[in-house]
Amino acid sequence: MVSKSFTDISNFLNKTSSYEAVKTELIQNLFWILFTAAIAGILTFLMRQTLIVMSRHVEYDLKNEVFRHYEVLDQDFYKRNRTGDLMNRISEDVGKVRQYVGPAVMYTINTVIRFTVVIIYMYNVSPLLTLYTILPLPIVAFIIFKLSQEINKRSTIFQQYLSKVFTFTQEIFSGIRVVKAYGLEKQYQDNYQNIAEESKTKSMNLARIQSLFGPLMIGLIGVSNLIVIYFGGIMVIDGTIKNIGTIAEFIMYVNMLTFPVATIGWVSSLVQEAEASQKRINEFLKIEPSIKNKTAERTIIQGEIEFKDVSFIYEDTQIKALNNISFKVKKGETLAILGKTGSGKSSILSLITRMYDIKEGMITIDGEKIDKVNLYDLRNSIGIVPQDAFLFSDSIKNNIKFGKENATDEEVINAAKKAVVHDNIINFNMQYETILGERGITLSGGQKQRVSIARAIIKDPEILLLDDCLSAVDTETEEQILNNLLEISKNKTTIIVSHRVSSAKNADNIIIIDEGEIIQEGSHNQLINQDGYYAELYLKQLSEKELN
Repeated sequence: MVSKSFTDISNFLNKTSSYEAVKTELIQNLFWILFTAAIAGILTFLMRQTLIVMSRHVEYDLKNEVFRHYEVLDQDFYKRNRTGDLMNRISEDVGKVRQYVGPAVMYTINTVIRFTVVIIYMYNVSPLLTLYTILPLPIVAFIIFKLSQEINKRSTIFQQYLSKVFTFTQEIFSGIRVVKAYGLEKQYQDNYQNIAEESKTKSMNLARIQSLFGPLMIGLIGVSNLIVIYFGGIMVIDGTIKNIGTIAEFIMYVNMLTFPVATIGWVSSLVQEAEASQKRINEFLKIEPSIKNKTAERTIIQGEIEFKDVSFIYEDTQIKALNNISFKVKKGETLAILGKTGSGKSSILSLITRMYDIKEGMITIDGEKIDKVNLYDLRNSIGIVPQDAFLFSDSIKNNIKFGKENATDEEVINAAKKAVVHDNIINFNMQYETILGERGITLSGGQKQRVSIARAIIKDPEILLLDDCLSAVDTETEEQILNNLLEISKNKTTIIVSHRVSSAKNADNIIIIDEGEIIQEGSHNQLINQDGYYAELYLKQLSEKELN
């Protein structure tokens, strides 16, 4: 009886000891699980912070690089490429590249680490069963390679069609007044639908290929599980594996690879899309601007301009705009250029601002060849009012201050008064703080021209170029502006391009251009006493003025 009692007590103590040992081990394991989960969470957070934030910085730098490159490219580039395509490359394509250097890299690292750890654990349990488990990987790698090639091709095509959508919408929204005026909303809606349908088709073609990755990766996990069960069962039967729990352990390891394996397909898709987008970006980044600043030395511009036997041909159209043009404008003088539409007047101003370079003849600024002058100093010394007045979607005040960013309100008002637009501005509810629509659509044609003139006046440049900038104003307002310009341009080199004799009559010298050649030259009094284009134009416009 006593012996039995001792036996019971001994069994109880053994059970208690075993229970305590299991409890202790369970608590330790629970602690390690929580600890490793916390460490994994912290490391995941740090990795996301590092790589995702880094990708945003890359996106920022790349967008700035593309934008800076856009700015230095010449006029011919913008004639060949549409705005919508440029916008798509700096937004959508750069975004694809960001996805590659951020999420794609992050999940690749995650996948590699998890694969390595799991395979090592599997190998330690059973090297042979591990080999059987990874047998499908070479086949999957080959399929991923082939699918990735197709994704690259289809992604490139899709981005090209997306550029078409951007271009079409940008052009329609910019010209919406014309579309509405001609009642073509339905027609352009149908045209947009056709382009969008094509883009959708290309997008669906890309999505079909991408959608193959998920089932392929999940199928790989399923095949690996079947391999584990089949070969693992055989190995248990023949005694190679002594514990049947090893099979369950292997299945758990294989399932741990489900997410990283599925990620491989997504990452492969991102990489191919990014590669296609980077190629599109590089197409523009590799383009060298034809107009370059050839000197780092600062140039002080006085304003003397001379053309010597200058001929110029537009490369894109092969139209000869100028033929053996020669003239000289000294500092403080005003030159007026008249001629028919398309005669080459505006081309002269484009050459002075070095929007194009010439191959025949010579242009000098203060006696120095124009391409030897610091390009930025040259353009900073020029105030130009283009034929097509362009205003930004900003306040009227900021549009005028575009010519001089640090200008005071008093200088802005003074410039507006000289451009005879002040009275119009103060009649707006917000006056100078009035926000303009795109391209200045809020203002009339004459008001836009006068705001552009104010923008050039406030800059106080050494060279003032006016390209038919009074065509949309009435004769009375034109007379007031011209009188103000006479006062402003006393110490400036001024070139006025116009169709009106009234704009040219006070110039020191007038040249008449026809088909790129100078056919008449002289002062107003000299030219009206000569038979030719100027006298005929003067009499015609004089009679029209009398009739009005």
